[in-house]
Amino acid sequence: MTLSLRLFRSATALIYLIAALGALAATGLFCLFLVAAKDLPRVPEPIGRINDTPATEIFSGDGQRILTIGGRETVALEDVSYAFIQAILATEDHRFWEHRGVNKLRTVKALWVTLFQPGKVQGASTITQQLAKNLFFSFERTYVRKFRELLVAFQIEAQFSKQEILEAYINQIPFGVGAYGIGEAARTFFGKSAGELTLTEASLLAGLPKSPTRYNPFRYPQRARARQQVVLQRMVATGMIHREEADDAMAAPVDLRARGRSLRVDSYFLDAVMKSLEETYGPEVVYHGGLRVYTTLDVGMQQQAEAALQQGIAGLETQMGMARDARPAPSEGDNGLQGALVAVEVNTGAVKALVGGRDFFQTPYNRALQNHRQPGSGFKPFLYYGVLERLGRTPADVMMDKPVSIPVAGKPPWKPRNFERAYKGPMVIKKAFTSSVNTVAAQLVEALGPDAVIRTARRCGITSPLRPVYSVALGTFGVSPLEMAAAYATFAAGGVRHPPFWIRRVEDVSGRVLEEHIITGERVLNESITYQLTDMMAGVIDEGTGRVVRRMGLALPAAGKTGTTNDYNDAWFTGFTPNLSTSVWVGFDRGQGMRDKNGAGITGGRGAAPIWAQFMKAATQGEPPRAFMAPADIYFKKVNPETGSAAGFWTRNPVSVAMRKKSG
Repeated sequence: MTLSLRLFRSATALIYLIAALGALAATGLFCLFLVAAKDLPRVPEPIGRINDTPATEIFSGDGQRILTIGGRETVALEDVSYAFIQAILATEDHRFWEHRGVNKLRTVKALWVTLFQPGKVQGASTITQQLAKNLFFSFERTYVRKFRELLVAFQIEAQFSKQEILEAYINQIPFGVGAYGIGEAARTFFGKSAGELTLTEASLLAGLPKSPTRYNPFRYPQRARARQQVVLQRMVATGMIHREEADDAMAAPVDLRARGRSLRVDSYFLDAVMKSLEETYGPEVVYHGGLRVYTTLDVGMQQQAEAALQQGIAGLETQMGMARDARPAPSEGDNGLQGALVAVEVNTGAVKALVGGRDFFQTPYNRALQNHRQPGSGFKPFLYYGVLERLGRTPADVMMDKPVSIPVAGKPPWKPRNFERAYKGPMVIKKAFTSSVNTVAAQLVEALGPDAVIRTARRCGITSPLRPVYSVALGTFGVSPLEMAAAYATFAAGGVRHPPFWIRRVEDVSGRVLEEHIITGERVLNESITYQLTDMMAGVIDEGTGRVVRRMGLALPAAGKTGTTNDYNDAWFTGFTPNLSTSVWVGFDRGQGMRDKNGAGITGGRGAAPIWAQFMKAATQGEPPRAFMAPADIYFKKVNPETGSAAGFWTRNPVSVAMRKKSG
């Protein structure tokens, strides 16, 4: 057979194959059309009514509505700044005036990326398609859903003018901080009408809908400006403005309206809720889906937490000789003395209050969740639990407070010191714990091993990176206040761990439950050993480094631990009652040491414990005293604090210790 004949037959076979595949593809598309076209939503008349989407509502733990995301103000297209029209078109759909609902080139490119570059996302939706999304009450990401959007987009283009479509679109975009539509956004961010926006202001606003939370200019001014530059570059690339105009707009200052909206006491909490919702459902559902979100927030506790943190830090600034009102406004990354507070319900894990800093709109991140700082001695409970459990020690065993030098393979010896730079000789383990003696903790971690400390921390819910080195027991690796509050709640619950959460239930616009947190607890620690540790932590408040808590008037049974890091960079107090576990951190974002006007360092007992005490006293007001429940095998005895022997009437300052009965 000649070569030409073989080529002819191969070509013929290929043609038949393509024809067959084409027929199958056509059949498949027709079937897809029949499925997708069924029960398509009706496009409202006029198109502006598409913005009448139900509001998303967020509720507190007691059912009080604390935020409504919705409500629309319609601004006529001719009353909107032309600079904004150009900016939003360049950013979202620069071929809007040319296509009939679908940008074919972008669609093909997006399909190519989806098929051949797994994991990479390529957007292809036109403004018309984005508008069509609001007609769907289901936001699942499926090919049928996308095809149905396509059909509705064609319907919108056939039924309405481009001007009507664009007007409807710019009146429904979410810009963040509760602003929807260009009219409300212009007032919220700049205190002016949509028609008065300059190119600088318009380009900033046009960049926000991509991610209103991430690019919030009140919280992330540098990030918002970087996004603004992308918008201006798009405007230049599409020929809407000249390079010189873009440069001038980028160089011009952004005069944001002071704080945009009034500061809410629960802003940090709501910010965490909104981020969780956007990660789970996407911005379309959150801002246009009419969700009902039931959170764990206790509004009263949140207000008390805000007040305690503000007043406590202001008092520290006075002690440190810092006149806050006389200082210039802090720049991004340099926010003055800061703090964070998280309160978690012991037997559920519900976050009742969360404060991530002094000013939600001026500080760059939520320190309650994102701030991972060394907890210092606040990490010692994880060490001491392991000592009681794995080494079989008791709170009455005697240790020696003395200078220590612990060999470390391949490195200089580890020589931790006490903050007082003094050594007190023999003392029982409970006394060493309540007085936060570092040299005793160092000897114990050498005997126990750092891996065991980490395992206990993990069992209690600490997830931050930790390395198996001796110093881990003294809190040299960063953790967040949320982790600490939740981990200590495990001790308060007798060794039962409840993962922390702040969203209790989410419903869609029809009342269908999309998610619901089911309270589940897992026993991770031995109940009796946990009680012994809790009794030692109660000693911190009654007679140890946290005595200020009692001096400030908190009389309820409570337990906790102070934490202070080297150079006084961080001050912590984390503690609990039988119902509520709270962690407080105070420090500078850049890690400067905290010292008063006389040069004395600010410790956890001095910097964080008073804030903790003020909050807990207010949060538990009216609660009857409730003791920590002692297991049946626990008994108490008073011992000599230096020898561990039974205390007699002659013993000075005896120590009460919780002991376990020997089995058998």
